[in-house]
Amino acid sequence: MVSLLALAGRCFHLQFYRNQLYSEACLKQQRSDRDLQPQRGVILDCRGRVLAASNKIQTIFAEPRIIKDAKTVSSELAPIVDIGAHLICQQILESRNPGFVRIKTTTDANEYREADKISGIGVQSSWQRHYPMRNLAANVVGFANRYDGGLEGIELKYDKELSGSAAKNIFLADVRRRPIRPKQQDGVLTNGKGIILTIDATIQQFARDELFKQYKNYEAESAVAVVAEPKTGAILAMVSLPDFDPAEIGTTDPNNFRSRAITDWYEPGSIIKPVAVAIALEAGAVNKTEKIFCENGNYYGRGFGRIGEYRRGFGNLTVKEILINSSNIGMAKIGQRLGKDRLYKGLKLFGFGCKTGIELPGEVDGLLRPPDTWDGYSITRIPFGQEICITSMQLVRAFCILANGGRLVRPFLVRAIVDNDGNITVLKRPPPPVGYIVKPEVAKWVVTEALTGVVNDVGGTGKRAQLEKWQVFGKTGTANIALSDSRGYSDQDYVASFIAGAPADDPAIIVLVSIRKPNRSLGKGYTGGTVASPVAAKIIEKTLTYLGCPPD
Repeated sequence: MVSLLALAGRCFHLQFYRNQLYSEACLKQQRSDRDLQPQRGVILDCRGRVLAASNKIQTIFAEPRIIKDAKTVSSELAPIVDIGAHLICQQILESRNPGFVRIKTTTDANEYREADKISGIGVQSSWQRHYPMRNLAANVVGFANRYDGGLEGIELKYDKELSGSAAKNIFLADVRRRPIRPKQQDGVLTNGKGIILTIDATIQQFARDELFKQYKNYEAESAVAVVAEPKTGAILAMVSLPDFDPAEIGTTDPNNFRSRAITDWYEPGSIIKPVAVAIALEAGAVNKTEKIFCENGNYYGRGFGRIGEYRRGFGNLTVKEILINSSNIGMAKIGQRLGKDRLYKGLKLFGFGCKTGIELPGEVDGLLRPPDTWDGYSITRIPFGQEICITSMQLVRAFCILANGGRLVRPFLVRAIVDNDGNITVLKRPPPPVGYIVKPEVAKWVVTEALTGVVNDVGGTGKRAQLEKWQVFGKTGTANIALSDSRGYSDQDYVASFIAGAPADDPAIIVLVSIRKPNRSLGKGYTGGTVASPVAAKIIEKTLTYLGCPPD
């Protein structure tokens, strides 16, 4: 009697107190589920060429907990997957995961279908990210991890749009946990959206090829090239060296992942002089015809120290001649006339000291200190590119403004988004908060008169950028790099830069080339005119030919 009562009590306990536990255990044994992963969206260049896409792959795996004889299973599987039976057996027996041991990833349909017939062996479908152009636009496109999460570049910035949403199929399963029939689907499977960039892979190739040759020839630390449409702000090419292959991120220095055009800031040197001149002309601090005495190369005064010239000294120069000869003293005097408040305001309007807003992660502000922290050194140094730090993209934006008749331009990389039905939505951009940064006649004079002189004049620092078919305008920069362990500047390390555009009368492109720390000991030169301007000229020539731009 006691035994019957104990048995009844046990049954009651199991039925009413442990019911949920055993019901869930039963369902778990009867059900099998398979995750459905969405296809990550494609990334295309402006002409529809694939920069990143996801391909379907099949992973053949073993489930050790239901394999009774690992040797037999391994022997059956070995000839199908072309892997030694002893290696498969070792993987199964030594696995710490009783539910999953990856055997092989394949795209061979016969291979994974035959493997799926073996008890204890399964096949899992997944997506593998593919970058067909490899290094070409890697610093822009970025890369995703093995779980399809964006980690750098556009892949990271637009991860939500590219990812889509996953779902799960739930099946009734047999004793070997093989699906018998579907029971339900959890969630809605939605593939990711596609992204169309402004990058043109052909122009990107032009820029990378020419920059890479010079980067190697001068044994430089790093290099940047940017090609932009000045009227729209669309970025046609954006190269950072050293770069990387997205298929080999595991063995790549993480420093190579960043897009240096937006993450690396530096003192620009003389390349910023045209912007300061435009601000001074707009404010009426100087005019185009007057001559400024440039002190024959030695300018000294209380509160701002001594200023010299890179090459020989100069006497009286017009504003145009100051830019052609890249006179530091002439620019210092223009800064003194302009005053710190007007210079600061003008530089801010041109976009220095703040992000451009381009669609990539990691962009920095640069450095433009407020004018109440300036002194006599600041007002005389900032006009020729010291005591201010900029990014390459900020400089491109400023020259796009000049080339666009003084109208504000915002650089951008993403042109449109493509939904799952193939509908293309061109992204609308908010109108600029102001119309003109400088008057059209000021911008036009700087571009068509002063900056063409930098290229055309016998003494111009950018004469190596001359082209037969098109009139090029531009400005060189050779910026000393500040010492990291003490005050002052290195006399060995420079950033050699050149920013240019063409045709001068109606600019179709702006090109910036910036090469950091060209090796002076090679004896080939280190200035912007020597190192950077020939590269920019070749990029301009190839790009305008490709775009079908008629010669002047």
